Amino acid sequence: MDPNESLVVCEVDEDLVKKLKEFRFRKETNNAAIVMKIDKDKQLVILEEEHEDISPDDLKDELPERQPRYPFNMCTFIVYSYKYQHDDGRVSYPLCFIFSSPVGCRPEQMMMYAGSKNKLVHTVQLSKVFEIRNTEDLTEEWLREKLRLFG
Repeated sequence: MDPNESLVVCEVDEDLVKKLKEFRFRKETNNAAIVMKIDKDKQLVILEEEHEDISPDDLKDELPERQPRYPFNMCTFIVYSYKYQHDDGRVSYPLCFIFSSPVGCRPEQMMMYAGSKNKLVHTVQLSKVFEIRNTEDLTEEWLREKLRLFG
């Protein structure tokens, strides 16, 4: 990559922003996910897939990095609504932003995703932001450990 090129920050698709804002206020109590990717040509964060009633372990299997149709590892943005049972018995439904940037992503893709991550987080007003470098790490135990830090 040319060192004179500035970091590309992609816009977020308007329909996706609307969908994410609705997702934030969903009434369902199951785990659900919105998986997003960047359309490189349009420099736009777009919807890839939606999943209802999906565990972290099942979600891990749905990520592009793990699917053979992709010739190389893919970065992914995920917004995950998770039914979280606190140690004291309370239940909450935190909205988690997970940035999957697996080893083997193309450098230009990594930079585009890294540059766009903060814009997406800010646009959708997410506070629980996590990053994984290996999708094998996306487990219920990993997510619970991360959420424990928020109290």
